[in-house]
Amino acid sequence: MSRITIIGAGVIGAAIAYELSLIKGLDITLIDEKQPASCSTGAALGVLMGIISHKTKGRGWKLRRLSLERYSTLIPELEGLTGKKIPVNYQGILMLGFRDDPLERWERLKEFRNDQGYPLEIWDQNELLKRCPQVQNDRVVGAIYSPKDRQIHPTILTESLVLAASKNGVKCQFGFKVQNIIPTELYASNNSQSYHIKTSYQTLETDWIIICAGLGSTPLINELQPMVKIKPVLGQALQIKLNHTLGDINFQPVITGEDVHIVPVNEQKYWIGATVEFPDEMGEVLPQSDLLATVKQQAFSFCPQLEKGEIINTWSGKRPRPDGEAAPIIKEVSNHPHVLLATGHYRNGILLAPATALIIRDKIMGSDTE
Repeated sequence: MSRITIIGAGVIGAAIAYELSLIKGLDITLIDEKQPASCSTGAALGVLMGIISHKTKGRGWKLRRLSLERYSTLIPELEGLTGKKIPVNYQGILMLGFRDDPLERWERLKEFRNDQGYPLEIWDQNELLKRCPQVQNDRVVGAIYSPKDRQIHPTILTESLVLAASKNGVKCQFGFKVQNIIPTELYASNNSQSYHIKTSYQTLETDWIIICAGLGSTPLINELQPMVKIKPVLGQALQIKLNHTLGDINFQPVITGEDVHIVPVNEQKYWIGATVEFPDEMGEVLPQSDLLATVKQQAFSFCPQLEKGEIINTWSGKRPRPDGEAAPIIKEVSNHPHVLLATGHYRNGILLAPATALIIRDKIMGSDTE
């Protein structure tokens, strides 16, 4: 029985734990020094921009397509196993079009997606005002609507993945920090090693290690080989409560424009976000109130009715962004083929979690297709 230890219980680690729990004959442990979804996952809006993304080939599109396919079965699968409802907005994503946007680019994407079997619609200004009358901005001349893209509650999704994994036999250890990773003997028969993982609770012996600890991933592999550097990028968002619903109560897609998202929570609450704030020369990144104010004003300019609402919540959180290589990092650690990295997803952790889990599963099962 292969022993597998997953370090990090954000959405990536939770998705990996669940996918592996579906395979018989594995002894799986999921470790995190905090509770699931406490860090980067909890600082996400859960907007799944897959079809509406301009990624059409290569690794970027492959990961998105794989996640889209898995999400269609994953949500009902988890809800059936856990009995827990996962909030998903199935009404799509609406990306606003501005006067200086090249329409030809969207026409090409629409044609490409339609050939792939994914619908995209290009709306003129009249159609936009008919479908989403809350959008009132002179610069907006139309929109691109993706009915098959989604928005999902990141924390509840992660908690459901963990619960489902535990029901399938995964051992969960939360509140225990991994202190170090020590390679043990080398097996000549298959050139693999086992490892000791020392935590504040115990020492585990394992055959496979999967590191998906986000910003905490780099120090975990330093003793094996310092090969990745992940920097924090901070995001801020705020939640507004209105005394009415924006636009049509029966049509509430995520509205996005110029990298600002307006995300329906329920009939009267909306998330607005998120900022993108990079570290300073010292590597520090602190929330900047002026940047959040700018995002808020942009959202108000798209949907002026938002300005009548009350700000009832704000949050900020750090996302892991690889320095020197493309996001995300999904690969083996050099000279340690049984230590896998699944980290550095930057702003696409929720979107790419299912694909990442499937790729890690295939690497472990010897059918690596990435």
